[in-house]
Amino acid sequence: MRSRACIAGSGRSTVLHGVSLTVPADGVAAVLGHNGAGKSTLLRAAVGLLRPRSGTILLDGEDVTRLAPHERVARGMAYVPQGQQSFPHLTTLENMQLVADGRKDGKPAMAEALDLFPALKELLGRRAGLLSGGQRQQLALARALITRPRLLLLDEPTEGIQPSVVAEIEQTILALAGRGGMSVLLVEQHVGFALRAAQHYYVLEAGRVTSTGDGGTEAEPAVRQALTV
Repeated sequence: MRSRACIAGSGRSTVLHGVSLTVPADGVAAVLGHNGAGKSTLLRAAVGLLRPRSGTILLDGEDVTRLAPHERVARGMAYVPQGQQSFPHLTTLENMQLVADGRKDGKPAMAEALDLFPALKELLGRRAGLLSGGQRQQLALARALITRPRLLLLDEPTEGIQPSVVAEIEQTILALAGRGGMSVLLVEQHVGFALRAAQHYYVLEAGRVTSTGDGGTEAEPAVRQALTV
């Protein structure tokens, strides 16, 4: 995905100012920054929940700026927002079937998602509202992966989750990033994990890109310095 845009939030003020970034093919771009920097707004604009005032959003070279969210999903986007979102009154299985039903490859895609998160196999009959935060996040990731996305947008996937599950989610995202066939735009507060996963990083401050560079653990001092400015 490539994006260069000025984007307004729910009010009239501009939240993102001329943000330009590229997600590498079959790789990961990480977006870092403090609360209120515009990271979630960026993802919401990418998936079509917000419309930019100017600029373009490209998916594999195709301009999707004016497409509705469901049209972007049909072209290969998947979005996992903050907050371990699910349908709380439906079971884990029913949550996944909502995505899988109607897809020709829904059944094998659901099986693959469960293989990535085997803990969910024992929770298929449990209502999502009764799952822990970590379990709901795994469910949210599994549901997104059932669509076999070309671009996966992840907003703070490890936020508010117990450390043991954080490690499992991090390992899964790293594995997904390493197997090819899918790009990931990752918004993440854990700098070390974000840089281990990413080929490229962007630091946002007040809606502007203030620092950018190649990922990898060797970039961590520069990123932490950029976050303290």
